[in-house]
Amino acid sequence: MTKVFEKTKGLTDKPFHYCPGCTHGIIHRLVAEVLEELDVLGESIGVAPVGCSVFAYDYFNCDMQEAAHGRAPAVATGIKRVHPDKVVFTYQGDGDLASIGAAEIVHAAARGEKITTIFVNNAIYGMTGGQMAPTTLVGQKATTAPYGRDASHAGNPIRVSEMLATLDGAKFVERVSVHNAAEVRKAKKAIKKAFEMQLKGEGFGIVEVLSTCPTNWGLTPVEALKWLEDNMIPYYPLGNLCTPEGVK
Repeated sequence: MTKVFEKTKGLTDKPFHYCPGCTHGIIHRLVAEVLEELDVLGESIGVAPVGCSVFAYDYFNCDMQEAAHGRAPAVATGIKRVHPDKVVFTYQGDGDLASIGAAEIVHAAARGEKITTIFVNNAIYGMTGGQMAPTTLVGQKATTAPYGRDASHAGNPIRVSEMLATLDGAKFVERVSVHNAAEVRKAKKAIKKAFEMQLKGEGFGIVEVLSTCPTNWGLTPVEALKWLEDNMIPYYPLGNLCTPEGVK
């Protein structure tokens, strides 16, 4: 029998702890596949955040380091500067990266740190119970915004990728989604390109991945995929915002 698909060596055998329908698992697999295809698993160091992916060190089959809440870019900066020959990446949610870690990611990008960030945006705090995040949409309900986010009170959601793309040190910035098979393929392509930019020493790179949180959105997994497409993508449009000149 011809084998047409097998589990990537970039993941361990430990079962994921994520809720049914959560797309963290898809994103984990894409990152792991890319590291394997680039043949850098043995040279990679990932930094796990605080949030739903706090146990990422149990899943990626490479060296991993835990970081305090929001501090993954700072930890990754230290690792990369001590080990410039290693492939260093952070894997962060929107609560971790865009709230308590906002200054960390902005200044890592401004400095042009040669690291890669995988930014998972599900527009809510997942692990801690569904509170409003910096990325929560206007009108979207959360445990701390039971009537929906009110822009006059909480401001508008932060478009992190657009903000970082204005910084000279950011060399690769792209937003993707994993709500259907076609977009999953595009997401993998962007993640691979981001890591290739690091291997070339281009500078800071980030891939923002729009993700679902059926549990805290109060939707079924299928409904959550549709909600992402109908509500998140219009506010967080997909596409590349920054690529080094001459790179296709």
